[in-house]
Formats: sequence, C-alpha cells, structure tokens
Amino acid sequence: MISVKMQDAINKQIQAEMYSANLYLSMSAYCELKGVKGVGNWLRVQYQEEMAHALLLLDYLKERGGKVQLAQVEAPPADFGTLTEVFTKVLEHERHVTGLINQLYEVAIQEKDFAAQIFLQWFVNEQVEEEANATEILDKLAIIGDRGVDILYMDKELSTRVFVPPSIAATNSNG
Repeated sequence: MISVKMQDAINKQIQAEMYSANLYLSMSAYCELKGVKGVGNWLRVQYQEEMAHALLLLDYLKERGGKVQLAQVEAPPADFGTLTEVFTKVLEHERHVTGLINQLYEVAIQEKDFAAQIFLQWFVNEQVEEEANATEILDKLAIIGDRGVDILYMDKELSTRVFVPPSIAATNSNG
C-alpha cells in the first residue's frame, strides 16, 4: 500500500504532466499556424510523451492501491514568440519539471518507498534527455537564427520525430 503523502505527491505530478502536455499542444498549434509544421510536429510528439508520462504515473498509483485524484489543469498560454523564444520556454519548462520530479523522488526517499524510488528513476533519466533535446535545438537556433532558409531545414528535421510510447518494462529497467 502506498502512503497518503506519496499518493498525494504522485497525483500532483499527474496534474503537472497534464499541464505540460497542454502546454506543448498549444505550442504545436502556434508553430503550425506560423508555418513551421515540422516544429509543430516535434511539439505534438512532446505532448504525446507528456500524456504518456501522466498515464504511467496514474497506472503506477493504481497498481500500488492509491487513489487517483485528478485536479483541474490550468490553461497554457497561446502565444510564444520566435522559435528561439518557444524553445527557451521548452527548456525552462523542462527544468521546472526536473525540479518537480526531483521533489517527488525526495518524497519517495522520505517515505522509504523503495518501489517508488525504482519507478521514478525512469523519470529522472527521462528529464536528462528532455533537457538535452531542448538544449540541442536551442544551440542550433543560436547558429542559424530565427529566420532564413536554414529554419526550413531545421523544420524538416523536426518533422521526422515520431512518438514511441514508453513501456512499463522500460520504466522498470531504467530503459
């Protein structure tokens, strides 16, 4: 059985993951309207990943006998500026989520919930990847800028991203 403190912390993280999903879906729509559909695709895949993260947490909570309590999710903004501003916001948000995951892991340590610590290790590793992906795109934008033909190449590159759902086996093996 999961502790009430751990249960509440996971429910809070589910809400945060759902906000992240909505944020990326809003960014995706914004970028598609600006004519960079490949960037929109990259962000839509990010949306799908965040929803999958929320579901992983929800399913884990159920498996541990916890009560799922979905909370209202705040609406994300609709305007994001230049592509550099978009991905700066992506990186800032991922750093925020990293902090939330670290806090969640800290609760698991405090509660001596070893199963949660093992489960959450996948999320810790995932956040390293999330921040690295956003940083890589920002680094490229620093080289090419926000306008010009190079954006078209980057847009084409980002259009190839596809959603690969995380499997429960992968979450349990830190894969």
